[in-house]
Amino acid sequence: MNAVLDNVTDLVIFEELTCVGKSKIGIAQLNAPKTLNGLSLEMTRLLSQRLDQWAQDASIAIVILRGSGDKAFCAGGDLHSLHHSMTENSSGTPVNNTYAATFFAEEYALDYRIHTFPKPILVWGDGIVMGGGMGLMMGASHRVVTETTRMAMPEISIGLFPDVGGTWLLNRIPGNAGLFLGLTGAQLGANDALFAGMADYHLRRDDWKNLLEALTTQSWKNVSETTTSALTELARKDLASNHDQLHLLLSGLNTLPDSANKPLQEHFGLIRQLCGGVDLERIVNSILKLADHQDPWLQRAAKTLAHGSPGSARLTFALLAHNKLLSLAEVYRVEWLAGLMAAAHGDFAEGIRALLIDKDKQPKWNPPTLAQADEQWVKKFFSLPFPAEQHPLYRLGDSA
Repeated sequence: MNAVLDNVTDLVIFEELTCVGKSKIGIAQLNAPKTLNGLSLEMTRLLSQRLDQWAQDASIAIVILRGSGDKAFCAGGDLHSLHHSMTENSSGTPVNNTYAATFFAEEYALDYRIHTFPKPILVWGDGIVMGGGMGLMMGASHRVVTETTRMAMPEISIGLFPDVGGTWLLNRIPGNAGLFLGLTGAQLGANDALFAGMADYHLRRDDWKNLLEALTTQSWKNVSETTTSALTELARKDLASNHDQLHLLLSGLNTLPDSANKPLQEHFGLIRQLCGGVDLERIVNSILKLADHQDPWLQRAAKTLAHGSPGSARLTFALLAHNKLLSLAEVYRVEWLAGLMAAAHGDFAEGIRALLIDKDKQPKWNPPTLAQADEQWVKKFFSLPFPAEQHPLYRLGDSA
C-alpha cells in the first residue's frame, strides 16, 4: 500500500493510496480536531476543488472522507465566523451579510456535489456527526458508522434549522421520526442511524486499517468524469462495477451494532403517534410531556425542545412541509434563503452567543413562544428578496 500525502493545507489532509492495478483511493481528512473538525469556508473550498480534480483523474477509483482525532468526523459548521458576520451586519438586511450568503451557498453546493458524485464516496462517520458533518455524510454513496457514532441535527439549540439538506433527509425518515429529530436534536447511535436510513454499514473503529488494506489489495476500474452526461456506456459500467465492489467489500467487513442502544426503534410507535398531523402546537406540547418519561433519551429530547428556539421549531416544521415534494437541488435553494434570513434574525446569532461565545446557555429567544412564532411570522423565510436567477444556487442541478 503506497501512500502519497499532499498537505496543501493543515485544514484538510489529502492522501492517495495506490491499489493493485495502479488505481488509487483518494482520502480527504478534515483536520481541525480542536473544533471537532468543524467545517469552515476554506475547508469547503479545498474539498470542492479536490473532488473536482479526483472526478477527472481516471486513476482515482474511490474517495474517502474522514475526520482527524478520535472524537468526531465533523460536528458542524464554523459557527464562530458566522456569528461574527451576523454581528458585523448592522443593517439587519439579509443580503448584506455576504459572508453568510457565500458560506451557505458553497457549503450546500459541496453537499450537492457529494450527492451527485459519479464515483463511490465512502464517509467514515466515526464519532460525532452533526450539522455540517451530516451534510457531508448524507449524500455519500457508502456511509459507514462505528460504535462511537453520535449523529444528530441539533440546530434547534442555536436558533437555526436542519440545513445542509437536512430537510430533504428528515423527510425521508419514516413514521414522522424526521420531524421529531429536527425538533429535538435527539442523538442517534449506529443502530438507529442504520434503521433510519442515515447510514449503510457498521464497522468497528479498529477496522479502519483493515478497511484500507482491503481496499488497496483489490483492483478497481479507472474512470474519468468529463461530464456525467458524456460518460460512455463502458464508463458507466465501470463506475457501477466499482460501486458494487465497494458494497461487497464493506458488507464483508460489516458487524452488528449494539442492540441495546436503539431508542428510536424502541419508541418508534410513540414518536409516529405524537408527531403526526399538521398541528405543530399539539405536536410540541406532546413532546414536551416526555420530560417525565422513564427513558433518559426521551427526557433529553423533550428538554432540548423546551430550551430551544420556538422560531426554529416553527421554521423546521414549515420547511419540512414546504420541501416534501421538491427535488434535492430545489431543497438546497430553499434552505439557502432560509439560512440567509436566519442569519439576519436574532435567534441564530443569539443561539451561537449563548452556546459558544458567552457560554451562559441562557438564550433569549425572539419570538419567545411558539404562539408568537406563528405561520404568518415564518413567511419571511420563504420570500426571495431578488429575482430567482440571481440566487447563487440557481443553476444547481443543471446538466453540465
